[in-house]
Amino acid sequence: MNNKVVQAVIGLGLLCFSASFAVAAKHDISKLPRVKQELVAPPFVPEHDQVAKGGPKIVEVRMETIEKLVEVAPGAKVWALTFNGTVPGPLIVVHEGDYVELTLVNPKESTMAHNVDFHAATGALGGAGLTLVNPGEEVVLRWKAVKPGVFVYHCAPGGTMIPFHVISGMNGAIMVLPRDGLKDAKGKPVRYDRAFYIGEQDFYLPKGADGKYKVYDQPAAGMADMLELAKGLVPTHVVFNGAVGAITGDNALTAKVGEKVLFIHSQANRDSRPHLIGGHADLYWVGGSFSDVPLTSQETWFVPGGAAVAALYEFKMPGLYVYLSHNLIEAVLLGAALHMNVEGEWDNDLMEQLKAPASFNPAAAMDH
Repeated sequence: MNNKVVQAVIGLGLLCFSASFAVAAKHDISKLPRVKQELVAPPFVPEHDQVAKGGPKIVEVRMETIEKLVEVAPGAKVWALTFNGTVPGPLIVVHEGDYVELTLVNPKESTMAHNVDFHAATGALGGAGLTLVNPGEEVVLRWKAVKPGVFVYHCAPGGTMIPFHVISGMNGAIMVLPRDGLKDAKGKPVRYDRAFYIGEQDFYLPKGADGKYKVYDQPAAGMADMLELAKGLVPTHVVFNGAVGAITGDNALTAKVGEKVLFIHSQANRDSRPHLIGGHADLYWVGGSFSDVPLTSQETWFVPGGAAVAALYEFKMPGLYVYLSHNLIEAVLLGAALHMNVEGEWDNDLMEQLKAPASFNPAAAMDH
């Protein structure tokens, strides 16, 4: 091995060591800069830098545990237990080595105690052991983001309350970006033009003797019925972002040909298999880990229950796309699908209809 190669290897090793040391090092927290992150309702993501500027920061976020009656589908309502009023809760975005400082507020109008378990955090049950708040209380927790990737967070008050809160919608995700940004399968920097967060939710809505879905006067009233139904492991609804059709029509996602779109997909309770009809995952980070080399050219990607993953695709063609769970029973019959409208010029080299049947209706195939 010549001297230049040796120097290059040593230099690369020192660079990696320096980056790791910077993340692992303990800091005088009182001297770190503070930034407030404005959380937004999914599928949108908060404003953020893809590559960190400067050293570690304390990222302040505030979430309220809101209990609200929501319509999952026509004639089907459930008391959703939420973070900030949405199912899923908002995506949080920080960089590896940053500190997350969460203020968790449980309004006095609530009927239950709530907390949060961050799968990205280290210690105290992911923070669940230090964040349990009763109605009318608030708690502040700070933790260091030492693992890059996308991770689930969810309420975990203990015992049967854990599955009840999760299947009632009380979960979300956090993205911990590497300080120097994402890398492709060859280790080269990759940027995205848009990012969307899809939180997949399974609901278990009991029916009465009349065959109609029951509606309860408060969350705890339906707990026994919901948990009994959930024991069968067969959801009545599997939806993206809280309700059947929540991301369709006027709420469909948008992009343009040539744009790279990062899809962040979480499922706090069950396995899922997202698929973009007419597209692919150019890059797919298995298990949501940004520390590992992403897979390429995936037709369908896997989300283990209790995890979040990330997939990136550069759109080549315009039109209406359907992003769904490729358990097609769940997608078509239970609601796990969304729409995406992409603008741009059609490329006949990629696809061209050479002869249309007399009865051709292009809209018919998009009924997902």
